[in-house]
Amino acid sequence: MGTYIPNTPEERMAMMKAVGISEMSQLYQSIPQEMMVDELDLPEGMSEMEVARLVSDMAASNKVFKHIYRGAGAYHHYIPSIVKQVTSKEEFVTTYTPYQAEVSQGVLQSIFEYQTMIAELTGMDLSNASVYDGATAAAEAITCCVERKRTKMLVSGAANPDTLEVMKTYSFGADRELVVVPVRDGVTDLDKLAELIDEETAGVFIQQPNFFGMIEDAEKIGEITHNAGAKFVMGIEPVSAVVLKSPAECGADIVTGEGQSLGIPLSFGGPYLGFMAATEKLMRRLPGRIVGETVDVDGRRAFVLTLQAREQHIRREKATSNICSNQALCAMMSAVYMATLGPVGLEKVAMNSYSNAHYAAERIAEIPGFDLVNKGEFFNEFVTRCADVKKVLAKLEEYDILGGLPIKLISDAEASDLNQGLTDYIDAPEKANGLLWCFTETASKEDIDNLIAILKEVA
Repeated sequence: MGTYIPNTPEERMAMMKAVGISEMSQLYQSIPQEMMVDELDLPEGMSEMEVARLVSDMAASNKVFKHIYRGAGAYHHYIPSIVKQVTSKEEFVTTYTPYQAEVSQGVLQSIFEYQTMIAELTGMDLSNASVYDGATAAAEAITCCVERKRTKMLVSGAANPDTLEVMKTYSFGADRELVVVPVRDGVTDLDKLAELIDEETAGVFIQQPNFFGMIEDAEKIGEITHNAGAKFVMGIEPVSAVVLKSPAECGADIVTGEGQSLGIPLSFGGPYLGFMAATEKLMRRLPGRIVGETVDVDGRRAFVLTLQAREQHIRREKATSNICSNQALCAMMSAVYMATLGPVGLEKVAMNSYSNAHYAAERIAEIPGFDLVNKGEFFNEFVTRCADVKKVLAKLEEYDILGGLPIKLISDAEASDLNQGLTDYIDAPEKANGLLWCFTETASKEDIDNLIAILKEVA
């Protein structure tokens, strides 16, 4: 990281002299003295060898499974080595917000290419330069929908529970109403949606595929939403978007999602990537920033930060966001991943994931006690009943397999009464009676057959 600090000690002295100070501490003279720290009580330093040993011991406590059959918002895909090779370059790893376009052309172009790919993937007019994660993107979409007389948001109860919780937090903080639409047969209850939507509804959010892996009737939901004068927001899994109808074809106004499955490792939960795309009409409402293409004084192609909705860039009363950064490195990883695979490669990943999941579902459902819970269409995830979840997962772990996510299954009537969404489905393994399975292109037929043999042994 030799070039991370771009100025020399002499240049820093010159800058201090220019602003009329003789030492760095004078930059903090406006901070009350009682808040200043004179020294930190740090332990004795270690040698490089000692630190390496300590960190290795800590890392050894992690369990990295050879076979992963769990998704629920974070997906195990094969990532070509070129993705890490390109994005590990020093000039990309150390970049921050590209305020100065004249010295940030490389980073700005990488973000521009990422935005273009997300727009193509979703079918939308434009994409922003990313936000923190998929849950944040979904929550930020609420602000994009809200108008003076429309402040209520309807959210499908089949959305990821983590996403739903973040959306609830955003709504609580802004004093906005958020209503959960009940689930029926593993998908959003359209009759209930039609009952709940009214003239105060700003928008409707669904997840496609939903948390159960089921494919929603997005076009119908979009029709119901628009007939009520509200905006339609779709939270998508990007790999599935390659083979399903695009959000644009379903009538979406805003598209959000978690970009982790586009070339970003699982990494114990992050950092990940929240993407957002929208119609041109909502361009100025998107949070964060949008990189645009222009020409310089010599007529050469150049890139700049075009639109920024944060309060530090525009008048505070006009700001729609306080997102203070973007996931530029993660966005670049996704861009390199998509560019490496191309349309044909991405389609193969999607179709192999679909095929593997359906083969696995068919084989697992043959085992007594592992019947499929929902009978509709799904992409790469599905739910099965399981009499002894804890025993099954423990047995799979012996074979270096991470099984499905433990889920406490409840009836549609209970889900409707609770009005809480899937947070009531997710529970500790000892209380669970179902498993949410996920299969991607990384699972071979031999792997799945081996899984079936183990499950039969447990059953």
